[in-house]
Amino acid sequence: MPLFTGSGVAIITPMHADGSVNLEKLDEILEWQIAEGTDAVIICGTTGESPTLDVPEHMDVIRHCVETVNGRIPVIAGTGSNSTQSAIEMSREAAAFGVDGLLLVTPYYNKATQSGLIRHYTAIAESVPGTPIIMYNVPSRTGTNIAAETAAALVRSVENIVGIKEASGNISQVAKVKQLGGEELQLYSGNDDQVIPLESLGGVGVISVLANVAPKFTHEMATAYLNGDTQKAAAMQLACLPLCDALFCEVNPIPVKTAMNLMGWDVGPLRGPLFEMDPAHVELLKKELTAFGICLA
Repeated sequence: MPLFTGSGVAIITPMHADGSVNLEKLDEILEWQIAEGTDAVIICGTTGESPTLDVPEHMDVIRHCVETVNGRIPVIAGTGSNSTQSAIEMSREAAAFGVDGLLLVTPYYNKATQSGLIRHYTAIAESVPGTPIIMYNVPSRTGTNIAAETAAALVRSVENIVGIKEASGNISQVAKVKQLGGEELQLYSGNDDQVIPLESLGGVGVISVLANVAPKFTHEMATAYLNGDTQKAAAMQLACLPLCDALFCEVNPIPVKTAMNLMGWDVGPLRGPLFEMDPAHVELLKKELTAFGICLA
């Protein structure tokens, strides 16, 4: 049974004007996401600016999210690190809060060999028995790629490693991951422009940036394919491509957080080294949000 199917929002972390975390605004956004049909919340991932949250903030946001959602949909916490021990400590704390699963990005900067990845993920998984783990493969950010053979070996040999968020953009690799991992491996798209292609290879949903601004649409697109309406799903995938491009015209989450402010959510500033969008990109983003039917404030 998959941890979730459909659309999991890789949710932003709203800030006050002074840059501190705005938990009250997070509550508002979570309630909206649930009302719009989002199938899961992924908290403190890249889109949630996890690299610039200190550890107490990071854990407090996870705890608060679990309490607010209160079991209505799954909560999956990002607790990855380039330090195995740090990832173990955060994962244990998140598991104690009652998260439904963990999202663990590959070690970044110091990276790891494939055998090192196996040892890294195994050590973390063994520290939180019973808590499902989704590996996160995003080599464009981390400099490390989880080989298909490595992903399959981990899913087959470690009981609570259940799936992978694939954001390599390499469809051939994704196909091999699913071929080798089989039914045991839950495959999630990490790219909003490749949701339906990955579902056609046996994927069960998306961990989505787009869902921050279009939660109902993203849920309906992801579930349409899973429910057998492939024509509708394909049409929706093609329809959202211009907005997806705009949401990634600068480094995520700069555009999506800007978009939410343009929509009137008042989610606050970004934390450095992420800063305001180029004005020309803001105009592009406004254009695509409006064309998509999203109302701006």
